Amino acid sequence: MRPDMLPADHTTEAERLLRTAARYPEDHEPLLLRAAAHLELAGDRDRATGLYDSLLAASPDHPHLVKALQAANLWEYGHEAEARAIIDGLRTAAPLDPAPWEIVAETLESHDELEAAHDSFTTALELLLSPGEEVPYPTQSLLIGRHRVRRLLGLDHDDWDALADRVNPAAVPLDELHDPKRLWALGSDNPDELQAEITRLRAELGSYRTALSRPFPVALLHWPAQELSELLAAYPSLSAEYPSHEAHLAQIESALRDLAAAGTPNLGIVTATVPSYEAFAASEQSSPTHPALLPQYATTLAARGRATPWPPSRNAACWCGSTKAYRECHGVAS
Repeated sequence: MRPDMLPADHTTEAERLLRTAARYPEDHEPLLLRAAAHLELAGDRDRATGLYDSLLAASPDHPHLVKALQAANLWEYGHEAEARAIIDGLRTAAPLDPAPWEIVAETLESHDELEAAHDSFTTALELLLSPGEEVPYPTQSLLIGRHRVRRLLGLDHDDWDALADRVNPAAVPLDELHDPKRLWALGSDNPDELQAEITRLRAELGSYRTALSRPFPVALLHWPAQELSELLAAYPSLSAEYPSHEAHLAQIESALRDLAAAGTPNLGIVTATVPSYEAFAASEQSSPTHPALLPQYATTLAARGRATPWPPSRNAACWCGSTKAYRECHGVAS
């Protein structure tokens, strides 16, 4: 979302997203969440609450995320007790998804509940990360947020803080970015202090721009076994792309690991269905038999919010749809 958008612009964008959600009911959840975010920025928090309520009533795919966003929105316009009740419920539920934890912790932080924010960040990391595990892209912000809160609390560095320093994408160290005394420098008459603060702000802006330049993950297409069988039965020429379902799953994991090793952040997986793929091919005025459509289809699904971040935490369910934890399935060699 552009920071220079006016409230009316946010309202216009929310209306566009609501129309898009009506056209693509299979993608209504991520589209409605984006619409609600724009309504919040437009100051229409009551209407945003209505969208969250409608999503929760419809048994969403990511109920913990919706509840976290709902709590953050409610607290901002005076419904603190209700927001706290939702947050308490989320912390008890202990979701295996970093996004709800980040929203809960940052909501508490923004309302000066620093001890509770620190506890939420720490609980999430202990739940989602194992010692020595590579830090998934969506989890890195939990480490950095926890570091920020600990600096505000005046706590000494610990192992999680050291890991946050290692994953920090900014050119400026986290101890400088999260220094509570930075606000004092803004009122300083010392040119050296002001220049140092400008350097830190530029580093932060660079990190935000990097994140905004990739609003959705670099995503690979995953066909569940039944969908792949239907696809190949309808379009046998695609068998060259998918010699078997087992090979397809192995290729996804291998390709994602190669991308990660090359330094590509924000990776994900999108799940395909035959009807959705056929509709996409029709919208592109092309045949589903064209292999070049497959990556385009994946990108389109990711842009509509359908991507699941990769890699999952070791304790989370594997992306392939098995009942095993990722560490026991496709994450076994990571």
